[in-house]
Amino acid sequence: MKIKTESSTKKKTHLLCGFVLENSNTVLGLGKFDVKITSAINQSLKDMGGKFGKISIIPAPKGKPAQRILLAGLGKKENLTKDTIRFVSGKIAQKARELKLKEFSIIVPPSFVTDQISSVSQIVEGSKMSLYKFDKFKEEKAGSSPDLTIIVPKSNKISQAIKTAETVAEGVIFTKSIANLPPNKCTPNMLANFAKTIAKKNKMKCSVISKPELKRKGFGGITAVGQGSKNEPKLIILEHNHGPRNEKPIVLVGKAVTFDTGGISLKPGEKMDEMKFDKCGGCTVLGIMKAVSELKLPINIVGIVPSVENMPGGEAYRPGDIIKLYSGKTAEILNTDAEGRLILADALSYGERNFSPKAIIDFATLTGACIIALGTNVAGIVSNNEKLTKRINESSKRTLEEVWELPLTQDFMDMIKSEVADMKNIGIGRAAGTITAAAFLRNAIENTPWTHIDIAGVAWTQVATKEKPYNPKGATGFGVRLILDYLQNL
Repeated sequence: MKIKTESSTKKKTHLLCGFVLENSNTVLGLGKFDVKITSAINQSLKDMGGKFGKISIIPAPKGKPAQRILLAGLGKKENLTKDTIRFVSGKIAQKARELKLKEFSIIVPPSFVTDQISSVSQIVEGSKMSLYKFDKFKEEKAGSSPDLTIIVPKSNKISQAIKTAETVAEGVIFTKSIANLPPNKCTPNMLANFAKTIAKKNKMKCSVISKPELKRKGFGGITAVGQGSKNEPKLIILEHNHGPRNEKPIVLVGKAVTFDTGGISLKPGEKMDEMKFDKCGGCTVLGIMKAVSELKLPINIVGIVPSVENMPGGEAYRPGDIIKLYSGKTAEILNTDAEGRLILADALSYGERNFSPKAIIDFATLTGACIIALGTNVAGIVSNNEKLTKRINESSKRTLEEVWELPLTQDFMDMIKSEVADMKNIGIGRAAGTITAAAFLRNAIENTPWTHIDIAGVAWTQVATKEKPYNPKGATGFGVRLILDYLQNL
């Protein structure tokens, strides 16, 4: 990715791209061309009208620096969001690849439209993420992505914004690449190896706790869920210690069930293949940790990923079992398909006890109930701390990775009380399924500010997912941009 400060009319490029507001007669930031090109541009402006997502391409006469000029509609100025330029830049990038171009250029709109740092970040993220394609196992590959040049006013801040946005986008792509892997290519052990690789490359500390040690140290939830599979469970811990030595870290926890059959409480066969995405929470944590390290953020962050494969078998845990969690509390198992809360509870308790964090944030494809409540474009959050929730909401508004808070009162905590153990792993019937799952997790936390983010509806593209060029079919990497924004704005 390159930056150029030259006039757009002098830029040698296969495709010169500019944004257009609805019902506007100008292309934002585009310099003056000769009469013939200007006439063609004006005609295209009339035809497309600057409608959101609409694209028009004008061939330039031979001998001109730009071979073609692309106009991309942003819609009405009053309807611009923090996602508009990201979305439209993704459409531009995909069009450049469709045309099989080696490179293309995008003109950053002037600051009277939207602030240029935000525009640059959205252009980079939208373009880079939209060119990602999961074709690892296909004989026919998508081919190389075209190079992007961003035409901007001279600014050191813009240069830094581009580098940051590239790193963030790469963190999202890394997350998608692992989350999209099939279960035979991403077992708990393989996921641990991915963590070791990024730790080595980025000079982070990486620890992996395996089955014998998990049993010995009392990780009853992780051990129980993972004991039905020949692929043994792992607890992965990554540490980025770049803040003051005595400063408490922020702990990120991500559920990584590399494949979820439901165990003895077997899921229906339809769409069970999508349960490779039950590891998305853990993949999100790995993507964030990779980006945090590459950005060299001056903070202390710990990423914890409990990873299991939930399978039926002779050694699988059963409905009716009572297990002892890392916290010392006991849990009655009423449904082995409510497994994510068991492994997360162990990881949350471990993170709080061993790192004394100032905040804990967890990510999990935890409940189908969250999809019923909020659909497939908004994540649910449950928290014990208003200040932490407020900051995550602020980041949500900046990144347009949308979240919505659900309540957690004593009534919901009472719904998971068991007659024979400290708690049970499902609530009462189908009522408030997302909240009762969070209530189970709340029992693992003592006094630390904590936010749980249920990404069941947003972690991968589903039937009702809003189409976005930077979210092609498969894993979305939801949460990476959200939390990186939160961390950068602490």
